[in-house]
Amino acid sequence: MTEPILRLENVSYAYPDGPIAVESLSVCVEKGERVAVLGRNGAGKSTFFLLCNGVLEPKTGSIFCAGKAVTRKKQDLLELRRRVGIVFQEAENQILAVTVEGEVSFGPLNLGLSLPEVERRTADALSAMGLEGYAQRSPQYLSGGEKKRVTIADILAMEPDVILLDEPTASLDPENVARLEEILDRLTQAGIALLVSTHDVDFAARFARRGLVFTQGKLTADASLERIFADSALLEQAGLRRPWLWQAAEAAQPGQDVYPLTMEQYRIWLDRLRQGSAGDNHVI
Repeated sequence: MTEPILRLENVSYAYPDGPIAVESLSVCVEKGERVAVLGRNGAGKSTFFLLCNGVLEPKTGSIFCAGKAVTRKKQDLLELRRRVGIVFQEAENQILAVTVEGEVSFGPLNLGLSLPEVERRTADALSAMGLEGYAQRSPQYLSGGEKKRVTIADILAMEPDVILLDEPTASLDPENVARLEEILDRLTQAGIALLVSTHDVDFAARFARRGLVFTQGKLTADASLERIFADSALLEQAGLRRPWLWQAAEAAQPGQDVYPLTMEQYRIWLDRLRQGSAGDNHVI
């Protein structure tokens, strides 16, 4: 059995002069997984991401990357940050260079790679994000969706195993949300694990099958989204609602254990409802 790409074991963290932000957290991330990270503002989601990336050091507990314990040694932290990248909610906070090419090449250059390797990684990342014609453009003058693609290209150039995305759909119009979802599909096909922190439960339902729910610094659920959205007490505790497709199906046929999360599931469910068999609690 292979080691998880990322593993946190009994990790706790408290900010200086503040309460515990994350308490006794244990979680594993496997290659190619898609995980939705859910909960209220201040529940511990952002702290969890910063611990995963090595920006914050656990007060207690351990973090393992590809089976190796991560210490505060420079080499360990560099390797963790190469393997686990963060895309922040506000792209402006992540973009520093004066050209898109300079921005995307910044990480590989800091790894001390050869110039040909840096150029290859930069070109590959720009191509993956559909930014081939943007190399010499200034990131500051790009649209919100284009900036988001640049920040993802930043991380792709590091050739990571895991990408953490903080509210990736925030401020994006529907067209750019659809484009983002296509990009995330391609990243999954490339074997990259994706963890998305989001308040958009409809996006989460389309994106992931597994969810992590944080409440007041504790991981209160690590389960399939079907189990999470079926748990009324958990949803109330975490300040979450059910996706609209789930609510629409429940209104049409109350009393089932689970309901559709995606449009594909909804169409199947609706066909079976019309045929008179949607009373089966396991139709999805």
